[in-house]
Amino acid sequence: MTGGGSGGHITPILAVAHELKRLHPAAEIIYIGQKGDTLSDIPAQDPNIDAVYAVWAGKLRRYADEDWLKRLTDVRTQALNIRDISRLVRGVWQSYWLLRKLRPAVIFTRGGFVSVPVALGGYLNHVPYITHDSDSLPSLANRLIARGAAVHAVALPAELYPYPTHKTRTVGVPAGAHYEALTPQLQKQYRSKLGLATTGKVLLLTGGGNGSRTLNQALVANTRYLLGTFPDLTIINIAGRTLEAETNKAYDALELGSARSRVQVHGFIGNLHEYSGAADVVIARAGASTLAEFALQARACIIVPAPQLAGDHQSKNAKALAERGAIVQLSEAQIEQPERLGRAVGELLGDHVKREELAKQLATYARPDAATDLAKLILETAGGGVDASRKK
Repeated sequence: MTGGGSGGHITPILAVAHELKRLHPAAEIIYIGQKGDTLSDIPAQDPNIDAVYAVWAGKLRRYADEDWLKRLTDVRTQALNIRDISRLVRGVWQSYWLLRKLRPAVIFTRGGFVSVPVALGGYLNHVPYITHDSDSLPSLANRLIARGAAVHAVALPAELYPYPTHKTRTVGVPAGAHYEALTPQLQKQYRSKLGLATTGKVLLLTGGGNGSRTLNQALVANTRYLLGTFPDLTIINIAGRTLEAETNKAYDALELGSARSRVQVHGFIGNLHEYSGAADVVIARAGASTLAEFALQARACIIVPAPQLAGDHQSKNAKALAERGAIVQLSEAQIEQPERLGRAVGELLGDHVKREELAKQLATYARPDAATDLAKLILETAGGGVDASRKK
């Protein structure tokens, strides 16, 4: 299994790994990540991953808001691209010899640029590989390796993708095994376990595995208003590992007095399902994996797409759900307006019926069997299994 660079890649990998072990306990699951990945310790600590390796990979920098001439003449950008092309070549070489040694039965590529050298290394070793796309627009990494793929697993109807239909299978977006439909009793259990009041309101913000400075700053700017309007509110800000200290300082600078105890800041957590399950309202990005997880839990969400991503797939994800009344969508420009985010949060915290309507609509997009279906597809593609492969 390969992927990485963000929680949106790693979380589905671990969800599928869990199902693979459940369906085929004797399977040996190896994770290959990218050198320098700040989230590489997460798969390493997962009990379903038997071994972890890392290879070099490169990133092609593209910026949708700039014309081609500006991109071509930007010296720094092109220098980084040249550097990363050399890393990609090095990664293909590393992957080829690593996979020649490991001799896997099948490779599952979730995305991220580490998928490119690993898939190419697999192709050169005649190992079949499966790609997975969570969005309607395939990632650049998956487009680069599409030609040699044995199967393209996708989240949406197959006809939306530029892949051969006979090689494309719709499976949905895998979510962690702990994500499930929430009941009032389960929410109370989560709150009790996390040391939160079983009554009162809880607001959760998560910017993904690496956090989001923009979301953090917007919430800080609205914290005084929210705590003053809702005396029973607890705010939980998952800030990102590298942003935890600065976010704590920003809250301290508000001089909230005793109300500061109602604000929690965490860099990264491994039990996000408990925090999101405990929350009344969730603020998050529009990654497909994130939306799939909150759909399974039926959470009331305010979604702020990340506009800088190539292809703007997060905006497409959010727009489709907002038009169907499944989320509240705000842009980064909107949350930077004074009190805009605070007012949107306040409206939801103060309106139980509205929260229930959003949760009900988002839940219609849940695919609880996605991880299982993908695990079955991987085992099907593996054919004779790991042992048979290694006897070649």
